[in-house]
Amino acid sequence: MGMNPRWTYGKDTSLTLRMYLVMFMLAALYLFFVTVMMALGVPIILVTIIAGAMFMFQWFGSEKLVLRSMHAKVVTEQEQPKLHAMVDKLVAIADMTKPKVALAMTDVPNAFASGRNQKKAMICVTDGLVRRLDDDELEGVIAHELSHIKNGDVRAMMLASFFSTIAAMLMNMLMWMTLFGGMGRHRGGSHGNSAAGALMMAYFVSILVYFLATLLILALSRYREFAADRGAAMLTGAPSKLASALEKISGIIAQIPTDDLRKVETANAFFIVSALKGEKFAGLFASHPPMQKRIAKLREFELQMERGR
Repeated sequence: MGMNPRWTYGKDTSLTLRMYLVMFMLAALYLFFVTVMMALGVPIILVTIIAGAMFMFQWFGSEKLVLRSMHAKVVTEQEQPKLHAMVDKLVAIADMTKPKVALAMTDVPNAFASGRNQKKAMICVTDGLVRRLDDDELEGVIAHELSHIKNGDVRAMMLASFFSTIAAMLMNMLMWMTLFGGMGRHRGGSHGNSAAGALMMAYFVSILVYFLATLLILALSRYREFAADRGAAMLTGAPSKLASALEKISGIIAQIPTDDLRKVETANAFFIVSALKGEKFAGLFASHPPMQKRIAKLREFELQMERGR
């Protein structure tokens, strides 16, 4: 049996370059942020230690947190033989460690991956997804989530968010310091004024950094969705099946009551399809690419694969 032709297409160079550019811009932004905060005498080291403790808690406890928020549980092969069979088949093709498989008992059709590395990974699908998709569509969705794990997307997004968390913490801290410290009591004339000015500058810099970091992180999230779509298409050899699944999921979500969607909102950034009804109009503030673009890229990739056969 020769090499499967779908593996000869390699990576999307343009997409890869865009992802690396965003990561470089994030690194440059964070370096600027730390430099300015230290120059202004802001206790960024203390805040970084506190944020680091929060990050480590999330890093090692993310799986349990996500399972609890989604009311999901890890399922065995005996409980969900079809899901496990699909995962077994795809991890063998991808040459990767099999993640845990979980099922969330919610009618909202969706799926997500979690875990800081392949050995600690998990994919979770909802009961609503399993009931509504055919086997080929479900396999496409699972392949998408496995691609996220293979690409290290969960780890990358957590690391990318670390300094934006620090910026958010400083933003809140500096706001209160400015209101009740630097602005409220001018100690020592010009010295007090300069201290208040430094606080104000640090406050506005932290707002700017948090805003720009959020835009860059959301852009990185959208690019990684495109990359996982491509990875799923290569794993299954059937881009049209994932396209069909995405179309079906987004159509169903549009009809689900907002109150039901709010129950799964905490995991939205991880979902294969956004469960926020207004996100398609969010533009730069969307965590997922426009559905039409995702489907168009999958159709285009399928044509490339057909020409190569």
